[in-house]
Amino acid sequence: MDENVPSEPKIQRDLEEIKADGKLTVITIYNSTGYFIYRGKPMGFEYELVERLAKKLNLELEIKVAKDIDQLFTMLNRGDGDLIAYGLSITEARKKIIEFTNPLYLTHQVLVQRKPSNWRKLPGYKVKRQLIEDPVDLIGKTVHVRKNSSYYERLHNLEEEIGGDIDIVTLPGDKTTDEIIKMVVDDSIDFTISDDNVASINQTYYPILDIETDVSFSQRIGWAVRKNSPAFLAEVNDWIEKGKKKDFYYVVYSKYFKNKKSYSRRIKSEFYSKNEGKISEYDPMIKTNAKRIGWDWRLLSSLVYQESRFKPTEKSWAGAGGLMQIMPATAKELGIDDIHNPKENLKAGVLYLEQMREKFSKVTDSVQKIKFTMAAYNAGLGHVRDAQRLTKAAGENHLVWDDHVEDFMLKLSSREFYSKPEVKYGFVRGREPFLYVKEIFLRYDHYRGLIPLITPKNDKK
Repeated sequence: MDENVPSEPKIQRDLEEIKADGKLTVITIYNSTGYFIYRGKPMGFEYELVERLAKKLNLELEIKVAKDIDQLFTMLNRGDGDLIAYGLSITEARKKIIEFTNPLYLTHQVLVQRKPSNWRKLPGYKVKRQLIEDPVDLIGKTVHVRKNSSYYERLHNLEEEIGGDIDIVTLPGDKTTDEIIKMVVDDSIDFTISDDNVASINQTYYPILDIETDVSFSQRIGWAVRKNSPAFLAEVNDWIEKGKKKDFYYVVYSKYFKNKKSYSRRIKSEFYSKNEGKISEYDPMIKTNAKRIGWDWRLLSSLVYQESRFKPTEKSWAGAGGLMQIMPATAKELGIDDIHNPKENLKAGVLYLEQMREKFSKVTDSVQKIKFTMAAYNAGLGHVRDAQRLTKAAGENHLVWDDHVEDFMLKLSSREFYSKPEVKYGFVRGREPFLYVKEIFLRYDHYRGLIPLITPKNDKK
């Protein structure tokens, strides 16, 4: 364990404080099974589970990404987050600085090596002759792993067990297991170690890999909290144990570690965030229109995803259509003939956003102005004005969306409020614009963390 990692928590914060904040802040690592973006949607084994956990605790979910395992522990004990949701092997060394949850699953470590390049033409016994099938044959061989990983620790223990030295070469901590496995595939290194479930799903895409040689017994994999968060730990453990008895848990596990076709399709896709930093096939158009309105293109992408999941043929029950779900009458006013043409639809949507934004000239905070604009785009300007009037009448700030106008927007679905004299446009399902704005910004946080702002050089126009 790196000596720079804090061995004791730097803050006092448990379940009560977490609930008081209304937010579950989770620390994880960006990788191909735990947390990533695919076709505009945040996904991953860890992500889907903590999303469910946050919902159960009635908390908003925030994800923070660490660059390596040591940073996971540093961020946790420093108070940057409250839960490490990443597949950590439960080891005695780690128990000294963090508190593990109950295990989520069991796995074991395997040697990842490359079959001969002509392996498909060789009989099985000839392939095996060129592979290491017994860990004792690793004596004198070079194995690359991350320092401070459980694999590094396991190799040192293995040296004792087999009575010989292994040339253990350490790689930077920000190298993911997937990336190191790819180094084996590319013949950059000869051997590495991986958890069997991660190695197995990688072998799906890289059949040249051999992962049949076990180098450990079964190991427990868990998450972690600070040592001074016993109530939160108990809550998470209770949720884990109950969750493991439900189909949801096994469906999610299979989705990311067993569904080989899905994994292969995702890894090949240019819209898998670890490949080219793209969100959708409409990125170039969205970037052009984002410049027009002065937004981060990733924020506009999040709005487009919210509207249509990037499906230009999408049509709502009310008749709105296209990427930004434009009403035909609105499109006509904006001079747009075909709402299902992606280029025309995006142009119309941004023109309409600009029109809505101009209605909130008194809102000086740029982020709040964007939120008002989005709410008006979703629910209509009239309903937002109603919510602003109710907010002002209650003595609150009618120029701030967060925790002010959004609260009264929610109340507009209640007769007690939509019948008040300040309300001119009546009933509205206030939860829809409330969640609309919140979900767009939450997804935008994922995009900002995983998708580069600047277009990569190979981005195709």
